[in-house]
Amino acid sequence: MALLPVEEALQRLLKSAQTLGAEDVGLDEAAGRVLAKAVKALRTQPPFPASAMDGYAVRAADIANIPAQLRVIGIAPAGHGFSGTVGAGECVRIFTGAPVPQGADTILIQEDTRVLSQDRIEALASETKGRHVRPAGLDFTLGDAVLEAGRELDAAALSLAAAANHTTLPVVRRPRVAILATGDELVVPGSEPGPDQIIASNSYGVAAIVRQAGADVVDLGIAPDDPAAIRSAIETALAIPADIIVTLGGASVGDHDLVQDVLTEAGMTLDFWKIAMRPGKPLMVGRFGACHVLGLPGNPVSSLVCSHLFLKPLLARLSGRAHRPDMRRGRLAVALGENDQRQDYLRAVCRIVGGELTVTPFARQDSSMLKTLADANCLAIRPPFAPPAEIGAPIDVLLVRDIATD
Repeated sequence: MALLPVEEALQRLLKSAQTLGAEDVGLDEAAGRVLAKAVKALRTQPPFPASAMDGYAVRAADIANIPAQLRVIGIAPAGHGFSGTVGAGECVRIFTGAPVPQGADTILIQEDTRVLSQDRIEALASETKGRHVRPAGLDFTLGDAVLEAGRELDAAALSLAAAANHTTLPVVRRPRVAILATGDELVVPGSEPGPDQIIASNSYGVAAIVRQAGADVVDLGIAPDDPAAIRSAIETALAIPADIIVTLGGASVGDHDLVQDVLTEAGMTLDFWKIAMRPGKPLMVGRFGACHVLGLPGNPVSSLVCSHLFLKPLLARLSGRAHRPDMRRGRLAVALGENDQRQDYLRAVCRIVGGELTVTPFARQDSSMLKTLADANCLAIRPPFAPPAEIGAPIDVLLVRDIATD
């Protein structure tokens, strides 16, 4: 199978991915979730004409000529409206949020009054009719669409939903991602590796990317290089059911790379594998019906770079979100040689120097070197067959962490 360009591989991966179904969750669990359906108001807000200020509910006609004296006939704090009617020459002491009494049409703020006695004030300013009165339905009315489907629920959206009297909201279900590491050489952190073994690290980084994308992780552990063990883990993932199965390692076609064959025998439809990229060439993509399969390379840097490029967009599509990678254009701080047929994603540090983004790729880019990935804040992208680039040449970068500023 020929090497697929990165963009074509991503398009094929996302082509058949659909937003997952809906579930109802309480407001206190809905932050960061995506609305599956439009939300309509279950009440009118405000439900009555309300005072926008502390002051006095008056008739505008009574304060047209100032100074004017008014008789205070009652008080209306928030939550306790005045039940009477304001007549000529009368007013009601009122506070923000309280219903405007019958007969009153304007709020005279307290700074524009002078208290003469317990039941009498003097108006020191005129106001236009309706001033400082919030009419009923100023924000929304019963049945109004207040939030559209596809909205990510942030603080303002959740407050609006609560004000519209919703206790639960229909949101897109979180994707369930089953992660399986494979290989006889792997042992869990904290173990004492044998002479030919290493510590398994990939699954922790991939799981972090999944959780940061708002999805749920199911850790299937480590399967040895044994077809029965790999198949058993895949059957567990399908029984959950997982929306995405991520395998780590073993997707190539070497004598000990069993994953692709085991998954195909178990019923996976293979879409493609082998991408024209570095790191991450042996990426595998397939399906078990509605369940997506993403076979990531075993090298730790390769698996995390591929997660940024392929897993994150897939999770966004399933979650109903738009995927907006943070792409920037900077200038090289070092010279680079020509590139071959694969698109390079170089671990690099970008800084803003003198108002310009400068990009410094690390000298060593071996796909086993996690420290350089942890130190990097971007991936510098070099297209296939890119010619040599001098210092100062433009280069595109994908940010993976915040930019350092000198």
